[in-house]
Amino acid sequence: MALKSYGVLKGSVVATRRGSKANAHYQVHVVDDHDDWRIAVNVESAQAPSEVAYLVISQFTHPMLPQLSALPRGFTTLGRSPSSGALDYIRLNLFEQTDMVPLPYEASGPNNDLNDVVDGLLVPLRGSETAAVYAFGERWGPEDVKDKVFGFRPGNGVHDIHMNQGNDGRFQRDNGVWQDGGLLVARSDGSWGALFLAFQSQSWHTDDTTGDRIGAPVGGGGHPAPDGDQGAGDGVVRIIAALVNPTGPAPEAERLTLLNTSAAAVDLTGWQIANAAKERGPLNGALAAGGTLTVASPVALSNQGGIITLLDDAGLKIHGVAYTRAQASREGWTIAF
Repeated sequence: MALKSYGVLKGSVVATRRGSKANAHYQVHVVDDHDDWRIAVNVESAQAPSEVAYLVISQFTHPMLPQLSALPRGFTTLGRSPSSGALDYIRLNLFEQTDMVPLPYEASGPNNDLNDVVDGLLVPLRGSETAAVYAFGERWGPEDVKDKVFGFRPGNGVHDIHMNQGNDGRFQRDNGVWQDGGLLVARSDGSWGALFLAFQSQSWHTDDTTGDRIGAPVGGGGHPAPDGDQGAGDGVVRIIAALVNPTGPAPEAERLTLLNTSAAAVDLTGWQIANAAKERGPLNGALAAGGTLTVASPVALSNQGGIITLLDDAGLKIHGVAYTRAQASREGWTIAF
């Protein structure tokens, strides 16, 4: 069914309130040039296990950032497509799923719970006129009532600030692709930070149309090894380097280097490479145990920044990387991931 009104709110952080037993949401008061907003960030899961998996990237880089910077302040509705600026944890290669860590929203001591994590990202932005937060999720309001947390009127807000695909049971209705939530921050010094959240009950492999789950949940260590002799699962074969801007005029001979981290050979028959435009091209050959293989890219790789995704013979994502325009600007240089 997907979210009803998906997009991103760009604004300034005025105040924050930590999640509690009474309300397991971290609350953020945000203003744009005209309106007040409340961002409600889930810091506890309603479905077991209760700890939310999170990842903070203090120095975040990605080819999507220039597009975000150009957005006006306020809420922008985003299309469910790769080019709209929408988030998709699986398809946009924002980070490694294995880097996410489950954490309770509250625990004794400093810097050891999810409230502390969100504080660390947002509190430094409070009161800054030059920094901005970008909250991806579903909009509610305007409501002709006072906001129940910060008291402004009319009530406006954004919630579902987390992965919004791979759910089952009663939350399956929220599934969709290119509609994930998250928080990105643009600091006054020009650097970016990011917070990504997922429930451990969600699957990391989802249908490209519906966002419905395929395989094991996020908290279950990814999907099982496919049938056959390849024996590869998430991250077993990795993209470790790419020459996206070779010396000379177009058409360019772009190249990729793959690494087999496992103790068994991997047959690449039926495997594919996908680019940011979701164009796919086939791979072939074999990767020796612990070996590397440099191949011609079967799809075009943009010099303006992009993403590269490795898919197995079942069409499941095995690994993915992203690179920026700055990284691709040096002709003849190979980008290491």
